[in-house]
Amino acid sequence: MADNRIDKFFCNNIINCQKVVFGVNQIMNKKINLSNYLIVGPENTNNRPVEEIVKAAITAGFTCVQLRSKIASARELINLAEHCANIIAELKKSSEIALLIDDRLDVAIEARFKGIKVDGVHVGQDDISPEICRKYLGNEAIVGFTPRKINMIEYVKSNDFSFVDYFGVGPFHASISKPEAGQQNDGSVVTRSFEELKELMKITPVPVIVGGGVTVKDLPDLAKIGANGFFVISAVTNAENPYHAAKNLVDRWKKLVQSRSSIGTVSIPSA
Repeated sequence: MADNRIDKFFCNNIINCQKVVFGVNQIMNKKINLSNYLIVGPENTNNRPVEEIVKAAITAGFTCVQLRSKIASARELINLAEHCANIIAELKKSSEIALLIDDRLDVAIEARFKGIKVDGVHVGQDDISPEICRKYLGNEAIVGFTPRKINMIEYVKSNDFSFVDYFGVGPFHASISKPEAGQQNDGSVVTRSFEELKELMKITPVPVIVGGGVTVKDLPDLAKIGANGFFVISAVTNAENPYHAAKNLVDRWKKLVQSRSSIGTVSIPSA
């Protein structure tokens, strides 16, 4: 019986899926605040509960949470999503804070099937494609994507990203929390230069957030290129006081972009 219900759930999402079109002057039905974006998993918290870090970050003003773990099982991630969704609800932020799952479309699907408020996924080059994520999660879900590391500008110019809501780009610096980020076959790490990010912001079809080793000192540069937001892991999750670390980032970013009041809140056109 359970398998039949899940099959029906998959089927309905595929049948009801419509292509998401990005453009100007279209009716808009969802907004994503990407300005302050936290990535967190059980391996990043110095043995503190993930929910504790999430609560501290949201209370400090973070606007988006991505659960990411390379060691947790699917079941553990679903349970973690439930705990974090409950924290967000307790803070009365369910309508404001997006909760995303990194890589694991299967986890996002089952969590949503169980009634857990998971808003979408973030995937990369080696994961399930954004198109498939969109088919299974539907138009209302958020689908983030990390574009190709090599020749990123040409890749963005020459590919269709109509199933993607935003780009997560990095690393800005080599990252302790994500040592594989930007890593090439020879073991070297490719980081994103200021000039490359400036060029990306000129041609991107979707909002862009930048991270990877980012600290509060980097925020002026990210604001200068017009990034829609920043993402961090260790700057908050490894901090002795996650709330204070998060608040410092939020307050600094707010001051940097106060003259551009719409930055970070991005309207996603409906189909």
